[in-house]
Parts: sequence; structure tokens; C-alpha cells
Amino acid sequence: MQIKILGGGCAKCDMLEKATREAATNAGIEAEFIKVSDFADIMAFGVMTTPALVVDDEVKFAGRLPKVAELEEILKGASASSGGCGCGNCSCS
Repeated sequence: MQIKILGGGCAKCDMLEKATREAATNAGIEAEFIKVSDFADIMAFGVMTTPALVVDDEVKFAGRLPKVAELEEILKGASASSGGCGCGNCSCS
């Protein structure tokens, strides 16, 4: 699973990354984390407010900072929709 944190480096963007890493760990999901701070790249996702979360190139939300429990559900849902556990190395179902 690839997780992108979109934002210019503000405190909320850093908090989103920390919370999302915690959520991934809690859910047992291995992920590659990428910070996207270039505003042209952020706008290419159609995002106008940050922080924003992109999972496997799908924008999950923008402009808010959800709790870890909500992030876990988002990541679990993305993992299930990919047809596997989210590790990217297996064909779990």
C-alpha cells in the first residue's frame, strides 16, 4: 500500500503523518509513506486544502485531521478493496 500525505509541511500535516503511521501499525498494514509538499503535485490530485490523505492514488479526505481510529478504518477499507492484506507482496483475500 502506498500512502501519500499531502501538505506544505505544517504542524497538521506532520500530525496526520504520525497518526496515519500509528493507524497502519495498529491495523497491521505495511505501507510506503510519501510526503508530497509541492503545491503543483498536491493540486494534481484535485486537493485545494491540506492536510490530505491519498491511499494508492485515491484521495481519501482533505482539509481535516481525523482520529487514529478513523484512519485505521480508512486503511482497512483500502486494503480490503485492493483484494489483499495491503502488503503488496501476496494475493490474500
